[in-house]
Amino acid sequence: MALSQIPRIPLAHLPTPLEYLPRLSEELGGPRILVKRDDCTGLALGGNKTRKLEFLIAEAQAQGADTIVTIGGVQSNHVRQTAAAAARVGLSCHLVLARAVPWDDPAYEVSGNVQLDHLLGAQVHLLPEGTDRDGALRRIARALRTNGRSPYVIPSGGSNAIGAMGYAACAVELEEQARAAGETIDYLIHATGSGGTQAGLIAGLHGADSQIQVLGIDITAAADEIAGKVRTIARDTSQALAQAKRPPRDALQVISGYAGSAYGMPTEQMRSAVRMAARLEGLILDPVYTGKAMAGLIDLVRQGRFSETETIVFLHTGGMPGLFAYNEYFRDETGA
Repeated sequence: MALSQIPRIPLAHLPTPLEYLPRLSEELGGPRILVKRDDCTGLALGGNKTRKLEFLIAEAQAQGADTIVTIGGVQSNHVRQTAAAAARVGLSCHLVLARAVPWDDPAYEVSGNVQLDHLLGAQVHLLPEGTDRDGALRRIARALRTNGRSPYVIPSGGSNAIGAMGYAACAVELEEQARAAGETIDYLIHATGSGGTQAGLIAGLHGADSQIQVLGIDITAAADEIAGKVRTIARDTSQALAQAKRPPRDALQVISGYAGSAYGMPTEQMRSAVRMAARLEGLILDPVYTGKAMAGLIDLVRQGRFSETETIVFLHTGGMPGLFAYNEYFRDETGA
């Protein structure tokens, strides 16, 4: 099946910009660095999940769902965009939030994405620490069915073969933009967490016979587990697109070492990368995903991983609302 034949509804501002980062490129003294601005997808402050939701919400509508149910961490960007997508198309939305990050900033459970979840009208279920997340998700969906509702359950991160179609489409979009701009892209670097974004990119670039290498920077501190998820979703996405051959095994590259002690826990490398991007390019990153991915990009450049003649695209997957949940961490010694 061709990508154009898969049900999809318009939610995102597309194509997102592809911009050159001249000051960051000069500062690092390595390859040419561009940014793919998927923080500009437009839905409730944007982010990468909006591309996935174009396909997931379309499937929910096709199945006659009247309620969307999904799960994520307290400061999940995915659940915030899911709540916005549900509001856009007139569906009820239940969000199951798990306390997955041991972060004690007073703002963590009330500001940022959580504040937006409530503003968007979602029913928020905040789980006690240690609760079985998947079991809670099943119970809430079952209770909705018992009460006569028709829920459509979206996995964490919107990461399955349907959601990954959003990034198979993004891969085609990026190739077209690069061709129109006369750019030859060697590497595409991004944060990889639930696996769907990387899987979609791998399947989409494979289908386009592209030579771009996708480097997923692990932000979970569980790189092997993430690699397994990406491999499975990429395989399922490729099959759903009726590709004659699966993506080769070496298309999957998950790079560890930048997640810190655990998912969502800040690192000094991340803080330095967030400040560098902001102060050199006016580019705002988040502490959980893009900040750690940029820390990986910066370190790989400094290690000499890329030549000066190569071109890197950094996929900005959004997540800026989460920055406000780490307010104290980003205060410098002067209190600024």
